[in-house]
Amino acid sequence: MTTALGEKIKTIIQANGPISVTDYFSLCLADPDHGYYRTREPFGRSGDFVTAPEVSQLFGEMIGVFIVHAWQRHGAPADARLVEIGPGRGTMMADMLRVIERLAPPLFDAMSIHLVETSERLRDIQQETLVAHSGRISWHDSFDEVPQGFTLIAANELFDAIPIRQFIKTPTGFRERMVGVDAQGELSFGIGVAGIDPSLLPAQASSVPVGTLFEISPARQSVMTAIGDRLMQFGGTALAIDYGHLITGFGDTLQAVRMHEFDPPLAHPGEADLTSHVDFQALAETAQASGLYLNGLLHQGDFLVGLGLLERAAALGRDRQPNTQQMIQAAVDRLAGEGEGKMGELFKVMAVSYPAVDLMPFRPVD
Repeated sequence: MTTALGEKIKTIIQANGPISVTDYFSLCLADPDHGYYRTREPFGRSGDFVTAPEVSQLFGEMIGVFIVHAWQRHGAPADARLVEIGPGRGTMMADMLRVIERLAPPLFDAMSIHLVETSERLRDIQQETLVAHSGRISWHDSFDEVPQGFTLIAANELFDAIPIRQFIKTPTGFRERMVGVDAQGELSFGIGVAGIDPSLLPAQASSVPVGTLFEISPARQSVMTAIGDRLMQFGGTALAIDYGHLITGFGDTLQAVRMHEFDPPLAHPGEADLTSHVDFQALAETAQASGLYLNGLLHQGDFLVGLGLLERAAALGRDRQPNTQQMIQAAVDRLAGEGEGKMGELFKVMAVSYPAVDLMPFRPVD
């Protein structure tokens, strides 16, 4: 089976030669006519995947608790910008705002709310979800448009959707992995001529076998640098939550998800969500190179439990029907548990700040 975008990509390749994995990734998600985020309804049970805020209100509530705590540790500045980059359906922001209003009325009353969203369709959904706060929320096409000032940033599953470059070890060193068209006229992976600066490779690069893949994402680093520049100038904290690894390593993490099932990445361009695991070590190093303080890196489960997830779940379930209590417990297990289909270990959480403040539940970094 082929897709409209698949045909378009083949035409591009036949005209100009193979394209990089980065270009393929970008076309799949953002092609103006057939890109996944332009045409699909990705989130929720009817979509292709379910994000943590859709599992339970508890997730966004815990993020709200963290935002209030960060604001207090920064000295409770009177004029704050609350920013979410890639806000999905607006569910997490709605849950955050409910908690912020309850825990910190001065912050809630004085702050401005900013959503960075490029999809018109998702903006419409966010406006519906956040109708109770209409008039207070500004939408922006890019982070640069957010007004200057002290900034608190939340980004859940943002970085995994930013394209990567892949390099494959050959007998003559690492070469960029490309997408071309095979003899049968199907999209296929191949090897290009571009190499990679050896200084960007992990130390053990010389000893890994031929065929080993290494991933790097200059685009993710530039987003992190933009966040860093903002926080260095005006102060604040940024929280990033994504699935990924804490230590830079090797391996192919490019994956497509279609109707809640994994799909070969080249099988249905434009009709499947394309992501890859986030290298949190690289992201943290980029933030620190900007001058930011790394509050820490945690597994999502440890982060949520450290903020009071279990206590909040108990309060939410008190005096409820047993089936409601079971649903709450199942949500807690999915958000914070370990093992197949659970987010607690697979997802990681990173917080960075300027100036340096110690934030719960991260332990001070030596």
